Amino acid sequence: MAQLLDRTGLADLLAELGKSYQVIGPTVTDGVVRYGPIHGLADLPTGWTDEQSGGRYRLTPRDDESLFGYVNGPDSAKTYLFPSSAETWSYRDGEFSVSGDDSEPIAIVGLRACDLAAISVQDEVLLNGPYADSHYEGRRQDFFIVAVNCTTYAANCFCTSMGTGPRVTSLFDLAITEVIDDGGHRFVVEVGSDQGGDLLHRLAPPDASETDIQRANALVDEVASSIFKRLDTNDISAFLANQSESPRWQAIAERCLACTNCTAVCPTCFCTTPVDTTDFAGTASRERVWDSCFSLEYSFMGGQPVRESGASRYRQWMTHKLGTWIDQFGSSGCVGCGRCITWCPVGIDITEEITLMREAAK
Repeated sequence: MAQLLDRTGLADLLAELGKSYQVIGPTVTDGVVRYGPIHGLADLPTGWTDEQSGGRYRLTPRDDESLFGYVNGPDSAKTYLFPSSAETWSYRDGEFSVSGDDSEPIAIVGLRACDLAAISVQDEVLLNGPYADSHYEGRRQDFFIVAVNCTTYAANCFCTSMGTGPRVTSLFDLAITEVIDDGGHRFVVEVGSDQGGDLLHRLAPPDASETDIQRANALVDEVASSIFKRLDTNDISAFLANQSESPRWQAIAERCLACTNCTAVCPTCFCTTPVDTTDFAGTASRERVWDSCFSLEYSFMGGQPVRESGASRYRQWMTHKLGTWIDQFGSSGCVGCGRCITWCPVGIDITEEITLMREAAK
């Protein structure tokens, strides 16, 4: 049974979370919706929406007081579950130690369905494989998720093609659908875990009426039917395996700056590199830091990079993300969030490139 919160009830929920967790949520920072510490409703992006296209992101005012009327910014759960740098081991005062995660438990508010799908992908890579990432493992076990169903969309969204949204279906503790109409401003809340149920029980909100539930579902269904960007995933792994010599790779490389933006904002990319630090006092440590298959040094083996050209690096990224990832992990590495399109400085669109490649292969 879904339950109903008004704005005061949502503020109480955030306050209750703050008793046990560091609460992270969407904030307006330098003209962008970024995730950061929040303490109440005043920290949320009230009355803002985002306009996105290839290489373009702008916040614009809405005509209401919506708290979740945007789609997504450059951040995702990866920012907090798989931080950009983390110490893995150290040697200090004559003792070697393996570094673990000592961060406080996090509750994150505002993740969308595509981001939850990305967590599922990273769980498979970083948690369920033969070697779990200790920092990811430590943060994941105490990660409380208040997800938000999408009641708006951006031009770069293609979650419907990937089967990842816009409705959240799993991996959440609580899921919110924001409703604003003549009936007022309210939040229909669904429980997804025992922890979520316990928290909501402490707040004792009323049950949502059938009218509220139907209205919330209709808003999400309207978004699902309105998303127009498409990615043809039909037999895509085999298709890309046969496109290693496609002229599209070079055409993309003529635009691609190899800036690594797409991999930095991608909620599933997990490439890292070790960075060692030593000093004359006999102290040493190693950090794992985010890296990218677009970096020339990333494929350095045998005295030189294996993938020297921009075309080969973009081919590696797209082929792995959309194709061989399925062979490795049983799912696509893409969740259709559109971040790689929005935050690409030259607006390279992964969906358009696949379309052009399929047309050329006919």
